[in-house]
Amino acid sequence: MPQTVLLAEDDRAIRHALERALTLEGYQVTAVADGVEALAQAHRTPPDVLLLDVMMPGIDGLQVCRVLRAEGDRTPILMLTALVETADRIAGLDAGADDYVVKPFDVEEVFARLRALLRRTSPVPANGIPGTPGTATASGASTDVLRDGPQAAYTTTPADKQITAAGLRMDLQARRVWRDERELELTRTEFELLELLVRNAGIVLDHSTIYDRIWGYDFGPGSKNLAVYVGYLRRKLDEPGAPQLIHTVRGVGYVLRED
Repeated sequence: MPQTVLLAEDDRAIRHALERALTLEGYQVTAVADGVEALAQAHRTPPDVLLLDVMMPGIDGLQVCRVLRAEGDRTPILMLTALVETADRIAGLDAGADDYVVKPFDVEEVFARLRALLRRTSPVPANGIPGTPGTATASGASTDVLRDGPQAAYTTTPADKQITAAGLRMDLQARRVWRDERELELTRTEFELLELLVRNAGIVLDHSTIYDRIWGYDFGPGSKNLAVYVGYLRRKLDEPGAPQLIHTVRGVGYVLRED
């Protein structure tokens, strides 16, 4: 069965061009012109992934995200936006979006980001063996990690699939995370980024490695995507008087450690 895309874009030319390109790429596309239609269609026939324009009349893309997430809908959402400021991108992530593409965009970039989102929500492989490199678990979290074993800086409890490091505890099946006793509300991408850092606590992960493990490809040296997600994670993780957990290694990448 082809994977289904719900496309909401009020610009007719962009909507028709994307609908045609996605159809030629093998997707089954439902295209609508505004947020009201998008919500109605998502409720009627839930898609595999949503592609939403941010700026739409009436209910915009951010409001569509908020409504779906409030209803418990975890369908991956890729935003199309002409807004390039960091605050605008953070607003999209806060609303529940998983990724974004800035207009004007190359359609091949849209395809790549959709493939990455869909890979992260694919079912467990046919062999049923969790932890197969490059695959996803039933919860949608990537099992592709850099280090695992007796020397790892985190601990794991197989029975309930929990991992801990630097005062953080992650329940991978329930997709819940705590810093000490405080539970954090994370989006899908934030959770997977934090899981990668926790599994490799104490190890400096370079930008290209993180991009490859979380998004499936490297956005290039000019991208601010990773910095936005790290900044947003820090806002949720950090506490007054408590040590910072995610550290920047200038010119290299990021590391999780409790100083």
